Amino acid sequence: MRTTVYSLRRRLLGWLLISTVVIGVIALMDTYREAVTTANVVSDRVLAGSALAIAERVVVAEDGSLEVDIPYVALEMLTSAAQDRVFYRVDGPPGQFITGYQTLPSLAEEPGASTTFADSIFRGEPIRIAALRRSASTGINSVPFVVTVAETTIARRHLAQTILVRSALRLGMMIAGAAMIVWIAVTFSLRPLYRLGDAISERSPDDLHPIGERVPNEVQGLVDTVNSFMGRLQSALDALRNFTGNASHQLRTPLAIIRTQLALAQRAGSIEETRSAVKKADEAVANAERILGQLLLMAKIDAAGKDEARSLERIDLVELVREITAEHVPAAGDADIDLGFDGGGEAFIRAEPLLIGELLKNLIGNALLYAGRGAEVTSRVFARDGSVSLEVEDNGPGIRPELHETVLRRFERGGSDAPGSGLGLPIVEEIAELYGATTSLSEGADGRGLKVTIRFPEG
Repeated sequence: MRTTVYSLRRRLLGWLLISTVVIGVIALMDTYREAVTTANVVSDRVLAGSALAIAERVVVAEDGSLEVDIPYVALEMLTSAAQDRVFYRVDGPPGQFITGYQTLPSLAEEPGASTTFADSIFRGEPIRIAALRRSASTGINSVPFVVTVAETTIARRHLAQTILVRSALRLGMMIAGAAMIVWIAVTFSLRPLYRLGDAISERSPDDLHPIGERVPNEVQGLVDTVNSFMGRLQSALDALRNFTGNASHQLRTPLAIIRTQLALAQRAGSIEETRSAVKKADEAVANAERILGQLLLMAKIDAAGKDEARSLERIDLVELVREITAEHVPAAGDADIDLGFDGGGEAFIRAEPLLIGELLKNLIGNALLYAGRGAEVTSRVFARDGSVSLEVEDNGPGIRPELHETVLRRFERGGSDAPGSGLGLPIVEEIAELYGATTSLSEGADGRGLKVTIRFPEG
């Protein structure tokens, strides 16, 4: 099933443009509202000015009636747009029509306002009306009158639409410019990712060194994760190569012995010779099995590195050493070796129980292999000065002091005639290093045998 691939550039641009368009539409709606309000304010002022010009020409005749000389200049102020039509009417005291369009709607008086405005319909067209209330003086009293002026709303609608269209054009140009700027900015911002992709694609499969390309902070976490993964992968591959090389080297001798003994068994002239050859072949198989187990453990240690120390458990080393020592007592009895444990109470460290168990099995296994028949082997645990010490001591032939440092290296043995593969003590030291412990070798009691001491930080 193929994973759908999307463009980060297009997605960023799409989100930015969509948000910009939404904000632009909201802005246009607000602009249209403001445009209508502005057009009404401007037109209302003109209507009020026209009504005032007419009102100033209203006078009281000799018979007490009102007369008006319409100043058509005032009405021309409203006819700047040829499409609009202008209407007016003048009313005297209530119920008295003086002049103008008698059917033109009149406005109700609003308390405290001399001029009122309203929208209405006249002759099937929408109009805007302004009504001005004044009084004409006769010298003795005042005669109230109302001047009503109206015009159609074509001009103000055009004004609002013009403002809206121009605002929309400016906003569209701004959105287009913003889109171009965003496209360029996103393209330049994504260039480090393209360089990162090119740098990785150009690498050979064996090149697992950390990525050194400069990337934005938002991507640095991903690069660090990839570098960490490649580091672990490199460790695993190195461990695999070491295991392959070591296995081919260390297993060559046992396999050769097995083939030789099988050939001797095939040519044997008696059942005793056949049994002797088969026994030696079985011992070689057991030795090969032991070497293979040590090589696998060494590969695990190589691959784990410091990562193994991140998943630590708090374990009682006294209990663990007591149990593993007890497991080896039957094998010690078969080898005529007195194996015992010295310690009590509790002593806690932070480590991985399985690897600490392998460490102790190698120590006791080495002691049983080299101490010899009739020897004594003792494992002990004690806590002192903020540390926990594990010791395995025997009174066998030991290792010469000048070789104490040498035998901690892989495939180095305590002598040219010493049995084994030279991996036991190196495994012990490398496991100890995983958990911050130190390994030291010294002579046993009375200068006899060998004592291996592992000192762990107290946990």
